[in-house]
Amino acid sequence: MRVLVLGSGAREHALLLALRRDPHIDALAIAPGNAGTAAIAETYDVDPGSGQAVADLARRIGADLVVIGPEVPLVLGVADAVRAAGIACFGPSAAAARIEGSKAFAKEVMTAAGVPTAASETVDNPAHLDAALDRFGRSAGQPAWVVKDDGLAAGKGVVVTAERAAARAHAAGLLDDGHPVLLESFLDGPEVSLFCVVDGETVVPLLPAQDFKRVGNGDVGPNTGGMGAYAPLPWLPAGMVDRIVAEIVQPVATELVARGCPFSGLLYAGLAITPQGPSVVEFNCRFGDPETQAVLALLDSPLGELLHAAATGGLAQVPPLRWRDGAAVTVVVAAENYPGRPRVGDVITGADADNVLHAGTARDADGAVVSAGGRVLSVVGTGEDLIAARARAYATVDSIRLPGSHFRTDIGLAAAEGKIRV
Repeated sequence: MRVLVLGSGAREHALLLALRRDPHIDALAIAPGNAGTAAIAETYDVDPGSGQAVADLARRIGADLVVIGPEVPLVLGVADAVRAAGIACFGPSAAAARIEGSKAFAKEVMTAAGVPTAASETVDNPAHLDAALDRFGRSAGQPAWVVKDDGLAAGKGVVVTAERAAARAHAAGLLDDGHPVLLESFLDGPEVSLFCVVDGETVVPLLPAQDFKRVGNGDVGPNTGGMGAYAPLPWLPAGMVDRIVAEIVQPVATELVARGCPFSGLLYAGLAITPQGPSVVEFNCRFGDPETQAVLALLDSPLGELLHAAATGGLAQVPPLRWRDGAAVTVVVAAENYPGRPRVGDVITGADADNVLHAGTARDADGAVVSAGGRVLSVVGTGEDLIAARARAYATVDSIRLPGSHFRTDIGLAAAEGKIRV
């Protein structure tokens, strides 16, 4: 089987590495890729947001399966174009991808499905903003306002704050740019990312993970696309994954079928484990980054077989997934000034280890690997437990040289020390 992966981040690098372990796959291609993925897959310079260009490329190279990594091509309908060309595609239709592309649509689906989630209100007129903010009062000891861009924002369109002025400024800025705003109540409890491969009403969960959105240690500073992740979650109560599937993911999948836009691909539930149980923070329509890097490092089943089955309506016949023992930790090495406008073009050294996945990288005129984005590298450590996995990841991070780069030093630390409680 020949597989074409769409995207250019560390998530796509992780997908390629996992696909390469699948004996059913004999050729890998990526578009557009990065400096790291070029070493393991044929690389094509194609706009991933153009359905016609992607379908033409898949047809030209004889792809048996297209795997779409990022959310933007999915929301734009690239999966529809690939399927219309008669090629199997792992990724939802544009109609189903609205579960991520519109938070208001996601709330509507969850309400209809009876799924627990934060109370919310959509504001699309600046004149209504102040009254809406006033309806979200301060909770004792907790932030009062959660303000989100209703559309895609690469994980950086959210502000969680106890300061009304900060909430208002973020919301007003979004409205000024023509973006509707979603106000939500704050969900108290540790967060979980649960990826589920979905084929209509068939749901297969992967290992639960936890990611770290804030830029600084101790969850301080602005939100980012993700500064690290780990899997599995030693603190998650037994049976919680089954409960999340039964109470949240399955009802949403069933509701999307009922609406005539069945989901086919990776449905990502971002959850808070509150005192009342799991509640949805958000849904995404694709593999998350950086959780994918940790989760796939522990997958023992053939990934290509799993994704192809979901793409062709055969997910229900796939055997139970097999997982490696132990834990995995992903640490993101970011460029100077990220999540603001990142400094690029700096030469990277020490990133040749097999557990270094590339994201924002390219090659300069001399062939050297240089930074080309905000999140530059993901370093994945595996081990018998989180302590060992962290040690391996950070040992590799310490060997990497990138001027001005930064990373969090506390990825998975609280869990490794047994400090997270439900």
